[in-house]
Amino acid sequence: MALLLVAELLRNVGKYTMADVLSFRLRQRPVRIAAAISTLVVSFFYLLAQMAGAGGLVALLLGIEGAVGQRVVILVVGVIMIFYVIYGGMKGTTWVQIIKAVLLIIGAAVMTLWVLGKFGFSLSTLLGEATSVSQSAGGKDLLQPGLQYKNPVDFISLAMALVLGTAGLPHVLMRFYTVPTSREARRSVVWAIWLIGIFYLLTLVLGFGAAELVGASAIKKAPGGVNSAAPLLAFELGGEILLGIISAVAFATILAVVAGLTITASASLSHDIYNTVVKGGKATPEEEVKVARIAALVLGAVAIVGGIFALGQNIAFLVALAFAIAASANLPTILYSLFWKRFNTRGALWSIYGGLVSAITLIIFSPVVSGKPIDPATKKSPSMLQGVDFHWFPLDNPGIISIPLGFLLGYLGTVTSKEYNAAKYAEMEVRSLTGHGAEVATHH
Repeated sequence: MALLLVAELLRNVGKYTMADVLSFRLRQRPVRIAAAISTLVVSFFYLLAQMAGAGGLVALLLGIEGAVGQRVVILVVGVIMIFYVIYGGMKGTTWVQIIKAVLLIIGAAVMTLWVLGKFGFSLSTLLGEATSVSQSAGGKDLLQPGLQYKNPVDFISLAMALVLGTAGLPHVLMRFYTVPTSREARRSVVWAIWLIGIFYLLTLVLGFGAAELVGASAIKKAPGGVNSAAPLLAFELGGEILLGIISAVAFATILAVVAGLTITASASLSHDIYNTVVKGGKATPEEEVKVARIAALVLGAVAIVGGIFALGQNIAFLVALAFAIAASANLPTILYSLFWKRFNTRGALWSIYGGLVSAITLIIFSPVVSGKPIDPATKKSPSMLQGVDFHWFPLDNPGIISIPLGFLLGYLGTVTSKEYNAAKYAEMEVRSLTGHGAEVATHH
């Protein structure tokens, strides 16, 4: 989705943030505020997942069992990450992302070969063994469909959020502005698709390997809960040394994502809100950087508090929620801006706020937050809040409702307003397709 419709065109139109693209031919002030709010909300949900993961990972490494200890871990990890972002900047973030990508794929490949080696390099033997172990422990047949997603609509909703959300994630979009040309933007996305695709195939082996060699009950009892499967598998295979290496790789991955998110959110605050809305576009670059650093501090503090609340949650769920919000609020506005001549400010505001509010409302009243039955293995409900039930929305992921709603509201808002700037659209179209007049990516 990102490669086909978004990467090259955004690279040609944009400067620093998603709001630069959206406000190119619409009214600056309201659109920038809306885009900044959307960026902050998506970043917050994604940060929750990363902080919860970091807490569980470090707790597992250091053998910290109690909830208080794990909360202290999240606090310490959060402080380290804030300092990294404030002093490393975009360059530091880029380097940690490059290094962790290499380490992540090497680490996963080594573990995959190691697991397959234990089963004579036969995938079917691995699947068969994992299934029989699961069933003998009173678990389910792992090869049967419908274990995780009993409701097919929920599965479709999740798939929509993951496929469409990638092209609307602010920290992914921001990467397109850091490459020198639109051709490089395309190339980088192609590389990313191949690497991510291969990595996901490796995780198939790692998952069944963990089910067979570690066992479901051991994974659920670990400090990080369901998020500890890969580090525990590393410990089974190569003892403490491999556990240390894989945990370091996982930690570098979390650091890279948190740094990218924090930089995106703080840049949006300083560039879109402070410079354009507060200072009327007259802020100096030094002032913008100063505000961005303060914003990074505040965002880090919020992420630490949120991470403490999200401790023990399944990270995959939290990430999927961030994707759903990005797909509902950002993607309709980006696509309409790039491809629809009539699109105007009211349409943009309706689609951003409508997608945002509908996605968050449905998440709050979904089983993810409250009302899931208690798991006998852990004696806790998988929902975020224990002991309460106010859910009325049946699905875990709101994508199937909120994404079409975002597109619909964008259309309705546009059609009910006469305002529209033909000249600006023509300029944007030429610029997005040819790159003429686009900002040259420079190192700030």
